[in-house]
Amino acid sequence: MKRLISLIFITSLLFTSMSTAAPTQIAVKDLKLVATVGNVDEISGVVATSTSIIVYGTKLDKSYVRAVNFLGEELWKIDLDPQLHSIATAATPDSAGNIWITGSISQPLQSPTPSPNATPLNPDKVNSIPEDLDNSLRDVVLWKIEQSTHALSTYILQPAQPVVITSLAIDKSGVTLVGITSTEKGSAGFVVNSDLAGEFSKALTIGKASTTLDSVVRHSDGSLTVVGSSSEVLNGKKLVGITDGVIVKISKSAAIISVVRSSAAKASRNWNSASSSLLLGGEIISDNKIESAITKFSTTYVPTWTYRFASSGPAFTSGSAFAFFASTGPIPQIAKWKPKSARPLLLTFDGKGGIIAAYSAPAEQREVLGLLSTKTLGLLCVSASKELVSIFSLK
Repeated sequence: MKRLISLIFITSLLFTSMSTAAPTQIAVKDLKLVATVGNVDEISGVVATSTSIIVYGTKLDKSYVRAVNFLGEELWKIDLDPQLHSIATAATPDSAGNIWITGSISQPLQSPTPSPNATPLNPDKVNSIPEDLDNSLRDVVLWKIEQSTHALSTYILQPAQPVVITSLAIDKSGVTLVGITSTEKGSAGFVVNSDLAGEFSKALTIGKASTTLDSVVRHSDGSLTVVGSSSEVLNGKKLVGITDGVIVKISKSAAIISVVRSSAAKASRNWNSASSSLLLGGEIISDNKIESAITKFSTTYVPTWTYRFASSGPAFTSGSAFAFFASTGPIPQIAKWKPKSARPLLLTFDGKGGIIAAYSAPAEQREVLGLLSTKTLGLLCVSASKELVSIFSLK
């Protein structure tokens, strides 16, 4: 009898030990280099169509866009407005493959009207020199590049105060631009819609003194989800940390429906990325550490799962399953992951938020710049070394 009880007890211990054993750790795979596309100082971002990678940025105060194939070979390049100073800050393709780019642009200074009888001297037949330019970059600009002809259309919005556009989203109904605008007290979030013909609606500002917007999602019912950060009261929701991450729901008629704050005591939070399925990426900065935050929200903005990873800052998300950030510390679910410095890491999650795969870029890649989804190559990770911007894929 004693022996039977002992066997039962031992079996019980073995079963308990096995059932509580740590899960198998995931091995990190290497991301595959697709192309190196240019200098860090001249590139603002990268988007992709089914046939090419689109690189956009600013060089010598002039904005440009160029397309390269999946081997990194240049297909075409366009100077977006060679006569005016400008800066390109965000871009996205539409479902037809057209490229939409936004940013800020200067205004040409008006010259005095010449006398009708005056004839300017030009003995050498030299082409006229452009007039002096206004470098204040006060206007918002939206460029469209046709997919087949590469024809360029330019649409201008003249806001009351200077604006920096940080993100745009597009669907068959229109375009939304979000960013930051200056105010008498500091900064406010900026939201403006446009139809596909470049006709802008009335802009909406969110906050008055210390609010920024970094990403936008357009929903099928015409409403918007915009995310960013704020250090002031928004829609009756008070500040909790030093700066809170904010999620703002906006109606089709451009009214604020709700504000959700993501807070950490004595820390600054921000949401810098939002996917269409409301997988958000951001950062948490406190006195002694920096973390990337990755949270899946429901359609009512309730967190369903969340992670915080030691990192160098922002996190980019795609769909409901991917997040890309520069990791700086061990992660329990990942085997032998102990980066000596910030290193780009792509994580894949299952439907319940479990980590099921991990991919890393080479050690010289220190900064994460974006995460793209393409029909041809699947997911593309954009990162940068000290000097160059590179694009990696999972396969």
